[in-house]
Amino acid sequence: MEKIKCLIVDDEELARNLVENYIKRLSHLEVVAKCANPLDAMQVLQKDHVEILFLDIQMPELTGIEFLKTLTQKPLIIFTTAYKEYALESYEYDVVDYLLKPFRFERFLQAINKASNLLKKETTEITTIASVSEKSIPTKDYILVKSEFKVFRIFYKDILYIESMKEYVAYHTASGRTLSLGSLKKLQTELPSQQFIRIHKSYIANINRIAALEGNMVHIGDKKLPIGASYKEEVMKQVF
Repeated sequence: MEKIKCLIVDDEELARNLVENYIKRLSHLEVVAKCANPLDAMQVLQKDHVEILFLDIQMPELTGIEFLKTLTQKPLIIFTTAYKEYALESYEYDVVDYLLKPFRFERFLQAINKASNLLKKETTEITTIASVSEKSIPTKDYILVKSEFKVFRIFYKDILYIESMKEYVAYHTASGRTLSLGSLKKLQTELPSQQFIRIHKSYIANINRIAALEGNMVHIGDKKLPIGASYKEEVMKQVF
């Protein structure tokens, strides 16, 4: 089980040490850093992943609330302060808890349990969304091609190569040719790159259908297609 990463920001050393000692009593927590001011904390947040931020309010240069307003990506916030008058304002910033100094370990533990439950809920929601997304978006293995007032579904595996013919493109399969308005440049961004490769200004080839290389030509079925000079290096890297 990965530990929850914590950052402590307080201008009083005794207060920083107290929170650190409380954190060390809980095996699922880990202190990433202790900072005496928000400016140092900014640097930590830029380079380290932090899930819970223990933040004092009254500090020189920048208050905890002012610092909180500067953050675009916010960890879960637990305020630690000796000033109860900020409690109402702090909850406007969606903080997890407000610990009034001096606070005992039992009160600290209540705040941690709140934060831990929120983190678990967040992780569950992300996992659920990812799972639903994977299930609801099937892998597409075909392209829809408009030709002669019809829409044809041509499976990627059946395409031998695609040929540019001025404002048209021709999809060559074992069963024949389908002509449609379009461009190879646009198709190159739409077709799966692990299956299709541009081999010439006039041709896109199905990688799995390339049988052999002969000089500057590739064999696809009973056809020999040229490899353009500017495409040869990529063809050799991906195909051969």
